[in-house]
Order: sequence, then structure tokens, then C-alpha cells
Amino acid sequence: MAGENFVFEEETKNIDINIDEYRKLVRTYIDLHLYNSALFWADKVVSLSGGEPSDIYWLAHCMFLMKQYHRASLLIKNKGLDKTNKLCQYLAARCLLEAKELSEALAIVSGGDPNNTSFSAPIMSSPVDESFNMEGTSILSCNLQSALLYLKGQIYEALDNRGLACDCYKQALHEDVHCYNAFEALVKHQMLSASEEKELLESLPRGEDDKLVSYIYESLLNKYQDVPLALPASLHQSLEDNLDMTVAKAERLFYACSYRECFRITEEVLKKDPYHTSCLPIHISCLVELKMTNKLFYLAHDLVDLQPESAVSWFAVGCYYYLIGKSDPARRYLGKATSLDRLFGPAWLAYGHSFASENEHDQAMAAYFKASQLMKGCHLPLLYIGLECGLTNNIDLAEKFFSQAQNIAPDDPFVIHERGVVAFQNRRYNEAEKLFESALAKVRVIYESKKVIAEKWEPLLNNLGHTYRKLHKYEEALDFHKQALMLSPLNPSTLSCIGFVQALLGWNVEAVETFHKALGQRRDNSFSTTMLNYVMEQLMEETPPFAGADSSSQEQLVGDLLNTVGGTSKSFKLKTLDGQSSSGAGAGGSGGAWMGEETPEASRSVPATFVSPSPGQSRSIDEVEMQDSFQDENTS
Repeated sequence: MAGENFVFEEETKNIDINIDEYRKLVRTYIDLHLYNSALFWADKVVSLSGGEPSDIYWLAHCMFLMKQYHRASLLIKNKGLDKTNKLCQYLAARCLLEAKELSEALAIVSGGDPNNTSFSAPIMSSPVDESFNMEGTSILSCNLQSALLYLKGQIYEALDNRGLACDCYKQALHEDVHCYNAFEALVKHQMLSASEEKELLESLPRGEDDKLVSYIYESLLNKYQDVPLALPASLHQSLEDNLDMTVAKAERLFYACSYRECFRITEEVLKKDPYHTSCLPIHISCLVELKMTNKLFYLAHDLVDLQPESAVSWFAVGCYYYLIGKSDPARRYLGKATSLDRLFGPAWLAYGHSFASENEHDQAMAAYFKASQLMKGCHLPLLYIGLECGLTNNIDLAEKFFSQAQNIAPDDPFVIHERGVVAFQNRRYNEAEKLFESALAKVRVIYESKKVIAEKWEPLLNNLGHTYRKLHKYEEALDFHKQALMLSPLNPSTLSCIGFVQALLGWNVEAVETFHKALGQRRDNSFSTTMLNYVMEQLMEETPPFAGADSSSQEQLVGDLLNTVGGTSKSFKLKTLDGQSSSGAGAGGSGGAWMGEETPEASRSVPATFVSPSPGQSRSIDEVEMQDSFQDENTS
């Protein structure tokens, strides 16, 4: 027996093993995704080579691919390669990040000091090749340095230190301008404000392909304006059909409130790539904005079946329940989306909408503030916070948030409209007129091809009517109220506005007819009831109750009527066409509350990145405010 063993050992000594063939075999099995086979032979190669660093790296790499993260990092640390080889250092830290061992990962990527917040990778204790030509790989120093900085940013982000994470991502881009992971982390999570985005693009290193890189990155960053053409026509045409560039165009259309056109583009993209990760949040937001409940239901069902661990899938489910008015399940599923990806801003916005739809202002603002922390470069969270401040009558604070939102999105008609609302509330009627007109001009550009704007802009037209009424431009006010009625026919609030202006113009017969229509749509419309009595009294004052009646008996009758309907002992007189004066709205006006007891609810849309999803709750004055200001405008 001993003799047989001796013969076997002698034979094995004479075998000339080509270890490079086995190294190639490991790469082949990795390419074929046969990771267990790759791991088996990588282990044998390490033994045959006596523990070459490159072979240890590939063995650890196979363990990483098989999700054996602790085993891979321990292998590298036991060999001391995390301190002497950058590539092994990167892999060990990456394994620990995947294993959620964040402090250990940060210590490795920081050179053993977790408190080291510098953004340069630590210097290795022994020299390494500049190109890292390990067996089977050739990685440039700048690529590896960038990857280490990106990894460090991921660790900081997982530790909720978004400031340092953002700095790491920016530094990673400076090291390697083609490191899209770092760029995506900044863009996807909207870490940068508009000025910071511009500064980043201008500071990126320039190379031979700088025009191409700059154009692509600028296209992906610019949500609020088109990118000026800086490429040859042939190259630009080649990129036109690229899905990422198409989605960037759709996002710009979404933020410009062109929802139909945006939906058309996203639908085409999803036909080619049904699960395009950047396109889905924008597409879902468009479905919510356009109230396509059936399409949203089928999409959400499909996504949950195929991608149950994706935050976007549950975001779609939550949006569906929000759209059909079921806030409790909407919050439950949106909460699941935020638990899967706590940095997913659109889900936080939709979560806030579910509270806002039930007038739960505190909870809504908490969700919006969380979204604003996650989406520095998006105006929507600030806009929604301002809306909630306005709804709770904190006008000064609302104005601050609207101003911040407009700094990010200067041409957004929703922001301009809400600033007009604040100006009206503060009795700055001339400023309100300019802001409302500016918002309307931008809305008309959006709907230029259709010639009729969407119903959601009915509050804007009514608010213009109220502003012109305050400025005593009654005919212009009447015209805008009638335009609002075309968008939302038989709206009792709009009919009350029209009747009010008709009464101010002295068109009492028409006013009576309009108030009757308003009461026909809503019998408990207290303002229309009161105004109808006033106008009827005016008609009675103009027409003698019987032939030969004297003025004193007529005035006594009017006084009795006013006391009956809740007026004062002083006789009211509406402004007529012959130029009788009335007290100015801006001089001593009561400045009644902008929001009344009943606020017309408009749709709330869900933003993308956010995508995020335009605001939909546009505020409009109602009958109560008109009743509050009636005395100021019409007392002689």
C-alpha cells in the first residue's frame, strides 16, 4: 500500500499543470453564470498558485457573486489584502456593505479609520501597479479610485449622512466622468439644487468626448427646460431613439404640465422596455394625473406579480388606491414602498397626498418635509408644503415656500398661481393680477394645440375673476368667470361668482336668473340665497310696489327686507352702470378669508423622481369670502 502511494506521488510530481487554463476556466464559468463551478475551481487555483493575490481576488469575487459576503470579506482580510491591494480593498468593503456591516465597510474604505471623512482613497501600505493588471482584469487607477469614492458615498447614504454621501458622489464623478453610478445617485435621489447641478456640470473634467458626455448628462439633469443642441446633427439623431434620452424628454414634459404628451412618450417607451426603471415612476404619475384608473390597476398588478421587492411596484398600488379615494390602503401600500426604498421621494409625496385629501395637515406636512429632504432639486415638496401652510392660514410661511419652489422651477404655472393666491390674500391685487395672468399665459402655451385648457385650471380663471372684481374691472371679471364655467359647467360656486358680478354691474334680472341656477345645483348655497334676496330687494326698490307709491314707504319696505335677510339698518345699493361709486376693495376692505368653509377640491397629482409626480389642489375663493367682502365693495 505504501508503495502504491509512493508511485502516485511520483506521477503527480511529473504532471505539468497549466494553471492559466484553470484561471481561464474560472472566468468562463463566471461568464456563463455558473458561479458554483467558478468558485470550486477558483479555490483550487488559489491552492495551486500558493495564494497569489490575483487568484485570491477571483476566489473572493466568486463568493461575492454567490452572495457569500462575510466569507469573501473574511478571506481578503485574513490575507491582509484589504491593506495592500486597492482592488481587494474595494471588494472587501463592497461585501460588507451588502452584508449591512456599515461601520466595518467604512473602516476598510477609509483605511482603517471610520472617522476619516476625507474623500481621497487611503494610500496602500505597499506599492500597487497604476493599471492594476491583475490576472484577467485591467482596471485603470482613475476607475478604481472613482469606484472607491462611490462606494464610500453609498456607505454614508446608508448611514443617513447624505451630505457626505453627496460630496463623495461628486468627487467620484471628478475622478471618472463616465462613472454613471455616481451621477445616477445624485440625479435619482435629487440631491442637488438647480444651481448645484449647473456647478457640477461646469466643473466636470473635459476630455475628447466632452461634448457627448456633457450633452447626455445635461439632458438627464434638466427637468425644467430643453437642452441647447451642442452635438453634430448625425450624432444627435442617433441618440434621439435612445430610451434614456426619450425618458428625459418625457420628464421635462411632465414638469411642464404637458401630461398627455408625456403619457404618449412613456407609453411608447414601455412598449419597447416594459420595466424601464426610470420611466415607470413618470408613467405612473401621468396615469394618476390623467385619472386612468383601469390602466393603473393593470400596471400595478403586473408590477407586483413580477417585481414584489421593488418600491415602484407598491408605489403604483398606493397611487391606484389614492386615485379611487381609498386613503387607508393607499397609505399602507405607500408605506411599504418607503420601507423598501426609504429614499424614494415620489412615494413620500403620494403618502403626503393621502393625508392632505382628508385635511390631515400635520401628517401631510411631515411627509412633504421628508420628501423635501430627499429631493433637494425638485420644487414639488416645497410647493405642497406651501399649500398646506396656506390651508392652515399661515400665509407668510406659505409665501416663503412658494418663493423657494419658484427659484427651482421659475416657469411652473402652479407655483405662479399659488403666489398669486398669497398676493390676493395680502390685498396686493395688482400683483395678484400679474401673477395670475402670467400663470394663465403659461397654461395656454401648454394647451396651445388643443385650444381648450384642462378643467383643473378652473380655479385659476375664477381667481382672475375675483382679482378683477377687486380692481373694479367688472366686465373682465365676468368674462373670466364665464371661461371658468366653460371648463366646469353648472359649477354652483362659479355661477354664484357670475351672479355676484352681474349684480355689481346692475344687471339685476340676469343676476336673479344666475343665482336661481346656482341654487338649482346646490340648494344649501347660503351665499346665493342671500344674494338672491339682495338682488330681489334691488329690483323691488327700482320698481314701485304699486301705482302711486311714495319713496318713503318703498324705503321702509326695503329696510324691513334687509333686516329679515340679515343685512344692516343702512340701505345697501349695488354699483350700477351709470357710474355710482362704491368703497374701494383695497381701501378698508374686510379682507375675508381666502379659503371658506367649503374649498373646491381639485385633483392632486403624484410627482415622478418624481419623478414627481404637479400639484393639483389649486386654491380658489368661494362664496363665503365673497359674502365677507360684499359689504366693502357695495356699501354706498
